[in-house]
Amino acid sequence: MVTAQESGTTAMEAVEVLREALTAAGIVLPSLAADTASPSLNLINLGRVRADVAMRLADVIQRGCA
Repeated sequence: MVTAQESGTTAMEAVEVLREALTAAGIVLPSLAADTASPSLNLINLGRVRADVAMRLADVIQRGCA
């Protein structure tokens, strides 16, 4: 698997791809955003979520890894 760092993907681009994938899975992370405070690190802020959203996200990841 190619990481964002290896592909030259910006945090902003990664946020949009992740947001689309989460939306397709019926998951919304309201605080999902590129971390503009440290652009050289290319970080993404996933933010805070309710416990039920975290459980839904875990389920989607687990099914995808199976």
